[in-house]
Parts: sequence; C-alpha cells; structure tokens
Amino acid sequence: MKGDDPVGNLDRYAKSILHGKCYDRWFDKSFSIVIYKNGKSGLNAEHSWADAPTVAHLWEYTLATDAFQLGYTEDGHCKGDVDRSLPLPQKLTWDIPSEVQAQVSVSLAVAQALADDVDCHVFPFREFGKGQIKKLRVSPDALIQIGLQLAYYRDRGGFCLTYEASMTRLFREGRTETVRSCSNESCAFVKALEAGEAGEQCRRLFRQASERHQNLYRMAMTGAGIDRHLFCLYVVSKYLGVDSPFLKEVLSEPWRLSTSQTPVQQMELFDLKNNPEFISLGGGFGPVADDGYGVSYIIVGEEMINFHVSSKHSCSETDSHRFGRQITKAMLDIMTVLSADAKPSSSSKSPTQSKKQL
Repeated sequence: MKGDDPVGNLDRYAKSILHGKCYDRWFDKSFSIVIYKNGKSGLNAEHSWADAPTVAHLWEYTLATDAFQLGYTEDGHCKGDVDRSLPLPQKLTWDIPSEVQAQVSVSLAVAQALADDVDCHVFPFREFGKGQIKKLRVSPDALIQIGLQLAYYRDRGGFCLTYEASMTRLFREGRTETVRSCSNESCAFVKALEAGEAGEQCRRLFRQASERHQNLYRMAMTGAGIDRHLFCLYVVSKYLGVDSPFLKEVLSEPWRLSTSQTPVQQMELFDLKNNPEFISLGGGFGPVADDGYGVSYIIVGEEMINFHVSSKHSCSETDSHRFGRQITKAMLDIMTVLSADAKPSSSSKSPTQSKKQL
C-alpha cells in the first residue's frame, strides 16, 4: 500500500471491509463487493454458505480475468460494447415509521460499539517465505503454527486451546475440521527455546512438533478429527434432551487463538514474479473469544507471508499490533534455530543478512 501511512492504511482497510460504518454493508447477501472512491476494492463474505478458499478463488479468478483477459482501453474504460438497452437505476424512496427509525438507531448504536471494539492489524512478513522454509525440509504451515504458539506464549505467558481450520474436500460437500495445533510437542519446543536449551535439543523438539502437526492435519483432512464429531454429538444430545456433562466441559473452553490459512494464487491465472503488483493481502476475520486473537495468514509465492491479526480493544490483555510483533520475532527466532543446523553455502544467507544487504 502507498501513502503517508501504509501500515495504518492496511489496518483501516481491514476494518472497513469487515464491518464498515455498520450501515453501509449488506449482510443479508452471501457476499458483498466493497468499492472505494480511489478504485480499491475488497470482498466481505458471509460464512455459512462457503469457506474462505471458495470465496478467495472466486475473487482471485474475477480479478485475474478482469486484468489479464478482459482488459481496459487507454482512457480507462472497460473493453467491449455498451448495451444501451439496459434500464437506468432508480432510487428507491422508503416510508419508515418513527418506531422503526427508533429501533434502527438503537441497533446501529449497538453495532457500532461492537465494531469499534475490533482491533485489526494487517502486515506483510518479508524476511523469508515458503521457499526458504522448504529448503529446511519443514512444512511451511507447521512452522507458522508453531511460530504462533511461541508468539502466544511470549504474549500471554502460557498456552491456550488453538483452532486451525482444515479443509475436508476429500468428502462430498466437505467443509472444515479443526486441527488442534497446540500440542504437547509444540509446547515442549516453546518451553525449551524459552529456557535457552541447546540448539540441537531445540531442533529435535521442533522436528517432533512439526511432525505431530502434520499428522494432526492429515487426520483432520481425512475425516479423523474430533471436533465436528463432538459438535454432532452435542446437537443430537440437545435434540434428545440428554444432559451431557462431558460435552458441556469439552465445548465450553474458548478458542483463544483461532487461526486459518487463506490459500490463494491459482497458478494458471497469473505469475506473481512477473506481476508483483497483483499480490493479494489475503483475508481475515474477527477474534472468536473476547480475550483471544484471530489470526489469518496467506503464503504468497516463495518469499512473503501476509498476516491478519484481530482482537478486542476492550480486553486489556490483548493487542493486535503487539501480537503482530511477537509473530515476527517468533518466526525469525525459529528460522535462526533451524538455519544453524543447515549446511552453509556460498549462495545462502540468513534472513538478517539478506535484509541488511537489501
């Protein structure tokens, strides 16, 4: 983003697309395209009908087709012939009773209070991307998720139940399953790193945590997850009127760290290296718990990862910008630990060295 305050611009766009002014977004539709006076645009999607990948692929296909196939004339107009037979839009006038107007005002005040409480922070992580991570024979998603565990531990002084969305597209009409990415193995690595244990020990624990995460992800993708099963049991128990202390306890713990990866860039549409101006910021969402964080991330090409962090201003223990800094530091610290075990070569440089030379 350009301008005098690029960081603030990203945060403001995120909040604007998420909820706007609370009276200029149509939440009765499956999705809404938000267009600004400066030509920027974004998409707000209602979640029940589809998950993020469906919306992301639709939006990316639309933008790529518009830019690389349909195109524009030199004076900025869309190519093609104008259909003069289309009727002109007509402004609708509404007769709203005073009691309805009063209720609308009350509802607007409630909605604005909720919207004002959302703290959004969007930032690109450019120190390294999936290209460098894969050279270390590590899953990029596993490294990011373990990085989030390290960041949360440093931010809040402990661990929490963590939600990571996994697609279940192997099944007809499959939606999502939960990867509980806060594991015994990830906690062991974080504690070892924070305790200053030897690099070899930290690397060994990281590899175990990474393998555990990949196994959890595979289980979720193949229908061996537990959370949708537990939710179905809960729905059935309510229908049958059966009181289950077990389900109450299991489902009562909040997801203080709710995370998701937005898969974007359909390779056949365009090449990010040759068209860097079309890099997507990805998408985001609000926090699930009042005292938690919502973290969405998009792995862009080989060299960048975009993060969306959300929390609530009303919680004194959370801060989206602070957590963003913790994520950046955690990613760099993990890469430093892993890179120390890699064989040096004349062409390889650490993230810090690359940054200084740039």
